[in-house]
Amino acid sequence: MTTRVEQVMGLPISLDLRDEGDFAEVVDDVFAWFRDVDARFSPFKDDSEVSRYDRGELAPEELSDDLIEVLELCAYYEQLSGGAFRARLPGRGLDPCAVVKGWAVQRAADMLKAEGATTFCLNAGGDVVTAGEPEPGRPWRVGVRHPEQPLAVCAVLESRNGAIATSAAYERGSHILDGRSGTPATGLMSVTVVAGDLVTADALATAAFAMGPEGITWAADRPGCEILIVDDRRRVHRTAGLALAS
Repeated sequence: MTTRVEQVMGLPISLDLRDEGDFAEVVDDVFAWFRDVDARFSPFKDDSEVSRYDRGELAPEELSDDLIEVLELCAYYEQLSGGAFRARLPGRGLDPCAVVKGWAVQRAADMLKAEGATTFCLNAGGDVVTAGEPEPGRPWRVGVRHPEQPLAVCAVLESRNGAIATSAAYERGSHILDGRSGTPATGLMSVTVVAGDLVTADALATAAFAMGPEGITWAADRPGCEILIVDDRRRVHRTAGLALAS
């Protein structure tokens, strides 16, 4: 059993690994990976690959395979959301963070699995990847933070071998913009998406929040996903397959 918590990429990242055995090396690699992602992909660091590309100091053919993959994901979700999700807005620099976090955490989970880890919960500021069951017959329990009460949860979800991501305004205010207008997203207080991987869950949660009320049906219609959404009238919307903990 291994636990670790570090402040990386501007948020706490925690790992609860329940497998027996020596996983010290891969755990070190996972957190080194997060530090590397922060150094290369942060739009807030002048010397990051993202910032250098945004300033025109790197040509497209000079980009790393990782950044090419991230930019392709950004383009895919921009098209899927009809432009509500955008990594680049007029008057603003390139900011792929809405894809980078989920992509980086999912990659870290894949690193753990490749080294034989079967039972863990990897949590990056409330966006979670789980594997296995911490106890036989009992899935991981993941709390979804209440959009108005920072010390409370509005739901507890069950998760086995999947991912959960939440987008809301409680951490950084109105930081999610509707890419179609460039203005802060309105109409929703919290969007939680459950999917098979965190790239999908995180990007869809951000896109749905950016879309506002129309994002409720849009997210619910995504194949293989379940949703829990609180709108600005405090109404709760959830899909029938959402696994609520008893």
